[in-house]
Amino acid sequence: MKIIYAKSKWEMWEAPLNIFLERTKNSGFDATELFIPLMSESPEEMIEMHQKLGLAIVAQIITQGNTPAEHLASLEERFIRALEFKPLHINCHTGRDIFSFEDNSILFKKGIELSSKYNISFSNETHRARPTYSAVETRKYLDALPDMRLTADFSHWMVVHETDLKDQEENVRIAIERSDHIHARVGYAEGPQVTDPRAMEWKAEVDNHLEIWQKIVDNHVKKNSDYLTITPEFGPPNYMHTLPYTNVPVGDVWDINVYMKDLLKKTLVF
Repeated sequence: MKIIYAKSKWEMWEAPLNIFLERTKNSGFDATELFIPLMSESPEEMIEMHQKLGLAIVAQIITQGNTPAEHLASLEERFIRALEFKPLHINCHTGRDIFSFEDNSILFKKGIELSSKYNISFSNETHRARPTYSAVETRKYLDALPDMRLTADFSHWMVVHETDLKDQEENVRIAIERSDHIHARVGYAEGPQVTDPRAMEWKAEVDNHLEIWQKIVDNHVKKNSDYLTITPEFGPPNYMHTLPYTNVPVGDVWDINVYMKDLLKKTLVF
């Protein structure tokens, strides 16, 4: 099995794509993770620019609207659009936490249907404001929908539950078994992102995440997966802390994401 490390454009949204791609390649990544609805380049341009640098694409989409029906329509539209970029994987923020279980289930079922129809790996990100905002709620959907797959961003769950998740071993175990993509950001009980994973005061939190991510890797090795995609996803302000009054970020988010990629390369065993 191969682990493919992708670089999010999150902290470089205003930069030209070619500059971002060059920096991504020079920083040792294998792919990008791009929010497709905001990309101005055509699929043909995007594919060519990536191929020149030997980079793959992970597509990110979200469902939007005021009603479940509008979210469903956006899911279908954006899924089909994402396919044009020939991604390795499609990651989706699906549904809303304020919708009913039944309405969100319809959205998850549609994602499963589209993934099967077009034979592409697709997963639903565990994220606040989505029906997957907590380990407890996500478990309900996973139990009801055996083919539902996840993007593991468990930093959000740590904030919601205000724990390191060790009090929810069964919920986390099932989520791990259903995870096909990882967002490697380190959260803690009071926030979705530690100030700097290189700082020793966050060692326990980093080690906890590494243990979880290793279990996801182990599961894919056991399944004989061809690859697993991982995106180090520390974000810029306001995800990143800033100094009072000056609003200066407490760290360089690009350097932190490169550090996370290198840490994972050294640590994960497969």
